[in-house]
Amino acid sequence: MKQNAAEFLGTFWLVLGGCGSAVLAAAFPNVGIGLHGVSLAFGLTVLTMAFAIGHISGCHLNPAVSIGLWAGGRFPANKLLPYIASQVLGAIAAGAVLYVIASGAAGFDVSKGFASNGYGAHSPGGYTLVAALVTEVVMTAFFLLVIMGATDKRAPAGFAPIAIGLALTLIHLISIPVTNTSVNPARSTGVALFVGGWAIEQLWLFWVAPIVGAVIGSKAYQFIASED
Repeated sequence: MKQNAAEFLGTFWLVLGGCGSAVLAAAFPNVGIGLHGVSLAFGLTVLTMAFAIGHISGCHLNPAVSIGLWAGGRFPANKLLPYIASQVLGAIAAGAVLYVIASGAAGFDVSKGFASNGYGAHSPGGYTLVAALVTEVVMTAFFLLVIMGATDKRAPAGFAPIAIGLALTLIHLISIPVTNTSVNPARSTGVALFVGGWAIEQLWLFWVAPIVGAVIGSKAYQFIASED
């Protein structure tokens, strides 16, 4: 229960910090943080929580990461569903808090996106379904490769949170224009539920692609890191 609670709180922080920066601060008049600030915010949420709860739950904060670690032999199957449920619930709770905060501003319109992920007409750069699919698979695959490598017993001790947080920052710098960056089904779900409509209709991609990418990335790391 403590591990599940840690995953709930950690994912809450990721969505509130990352999506909150996008909704509240990205385009704030005159001092908006823009794409670079949002990218850094997502990275910082993972970095800070990895130090805070990594020793409790492993700080997955992401169903794709949990599934990828399971596929890579680093996580037991019997913990998958409780972890994923905790992550999704934490993301939804953060989405609810963010909605309450954002709706306190005059002119707030949740239909404008609310940091949801999308493709086609709902991609920030108008990218196609295929482009979005490839982006999410590849970005998540490399995210898992970094996670697996940084937490390997042979890696320098104590630096994994920094490597993982910076990897997520880099992923956002690359892919925000394409999909608004998911690589995390819980993050996508937590805000899509409040947008409804197109965000729910396109949500399938942001479950399927990150999970596929995570498995590919974990298997790739197993191959290159094998001592056989």
